[in-house]
Amino acid sequence: MYKAVIRSLLFKFDPETVHYFTFDFIKLISKVPFVPNLLRGMFKVKHSDLQRELFGLKFENPVGLAAGFDKNAVLYNELANFGFGFIEIGTVTPKAQDGNPKKRLFRLKEDNGLINRMGFNNAGLEAVIKQLKRNKKQLIIGGNIGKNTATSPDQYTEDYATCFKALHPYVDYFVLNVSCPNVGSHAKLNDKEYLEELIAEMKRINRTFELQKPILLKIAPDLNTNQLDEIIELIVQTNIAGVIASNTSISRSELKTSKEALAAIGNGGLSGKPLKSKSTEVIRYLSKQSNKAFPIIGVGGIHSAEDALEKIDAGADLLQIYTGFVYEGPALIKRINRALLKRTKSV
Repeated sequence: MYKAVIRSLLFKFDPETVHYFTFDFIKLISKVPFVPNLLRGMFKVKHSDLQRELFGLKFENPVGLAAGFDKNAVLYNELANFGFGFIEIGTVTPKAQDGNPKKRLFRLKEDNGLINRMGFNNAGLEAVIKQLKRNKKQLIIGGNIGKNTATSPDQYTEDYATCFKALHPYVDYFVLNVSCPNVGSHAKLNDKEYLEELIAEMKRINRTFELQKPILLKIAPDLNTNQLDEIIELIVQTNIAGVIASNTSISRSELKTSKEALAAIGNGGLSGKPLKSKSTEVIRYLSKQSNKAFPIIGVGGIHSAEDALEKIDAGADLLQIYTGFVYEGPALIKRINRALLKRTKSV
């Protein structure tokens, strides 16, 4: 029903407009007393075999919602009813910012993909904290943090530190977003020496709290093997909790969408089905070359249960969806969890 009726209707309108319309609709229907229970009954799969324990946290199931969907933490309580095991909010920056000019979100229907150049549009740290104070504690919440676009390179670490300190009481783990292609002057964030400095400062701040929170790094899918080797070395050296592989891609190879249409869209990060193989190979390389030295959250092109199992087989410990959630609907979460449960029972 979702793909035949709901998606076909929603896809007639601008994707960013639809995104916010959907938020308002879910907010509205979730206020109806019986709806949250109905949604949980439809989409939630609860079983002890689905639980995962990683970096000191217990996940009810391994299927999460990637950052970028609920940027400002306004819908995570309602989205919990769709069966997610965890939700990552953000990317959050210290100050509110509008992001890049519209139009900045594009569907590639032929490819089951999206291109976005949102530019870290978000309501800012204070607004996000206000929303997180309403947390009903239904599932694990991750905080994806970044820098403001206007921040000068010598102040990057200060932006991350500001977010880290303020969000620490309200999220269960942190993600340092250093791989988004849609923000200006991010080259420094790909420098290994700077990442060592950034992580060291986040760890120092972390130690000032009684309860320390796991720190993960989100990386790009376009890294070569030498760069991936550096990531492995970095994770092992700094002893952070793990890595999220991967962010959106700047590649446009092997797409069905015409070159003319892509040229009209312009720059942006590619997500969805076209990213599936590339992100899986990054996961496989990291897992194999590191000898499973750290946990990996696999994201990129998961549009089916089979796609999810492929990520797990490649070495992912947890999964995140975003574009697949848009194209396939909330039933995708249930299908993935059922497939994982079926595999567990067949072993």
